[in-house]
Amino acid sequence: MSLPNPAVLISTIAGQLQDHLKAQNIDNALFVGIHTGGVWVANQLLKELKHEGPLGILNVSFYRDDFSRSGLHPQVRPSELPFDIEDQHLVLIDDVLMSGRTIRAALNELFDYGRPASVTLVCLLDLNARELPIRPDIVGATLSLEPNQRVKLTGPDPLTITLKTIDHL
Repeated sequence: MSLPNPAVLISTIAGQLQDHLKAQNIDNALFVGIHTGGVWVANQLLKELKHEGPLGILNVSFYRDDFSRSGLHPQVRPSELPFDIEDQHLVLIDDVLMSGRTIRAALNELFDYGRPASVTLVCLLDLNARELPIRPDIVGATLSLEPNQRVKLTGPDPLTITLKTIDHL
């Protein structure tokens, strides 16, 4: 399987996002990246859009529904939202959408900070393996993997996508 180039995907996403925000009459969106890969994608996207505003960072570790099963990574840091989200239009950015659980956790955390006017979901990759009814508004590429395959984004500069095969599920 040939994997897409992240730089090309970022450029595609930027154009789609500009069109989407214009169609929704949104000209003052605030950007929030999900730690870690979503922040990398968000930073590249903001460069592509020539957007100078601050980037919010969500660390959804405490909001995951598998927290009791997988435990907490020892280097978990708190989220940083350098702006008020109440009644604001947000662009939520993640690297890979698989089950939808990370996005669910991110939305739960965002609503603890306030009630945004809207949330536009942007994902670099959609793996089409959803367990929850969550779909991105803007997506760079959709991939269908074998059950034992996963993709990994490494970065932040350059961003690269690799395919991994896992021995046990």
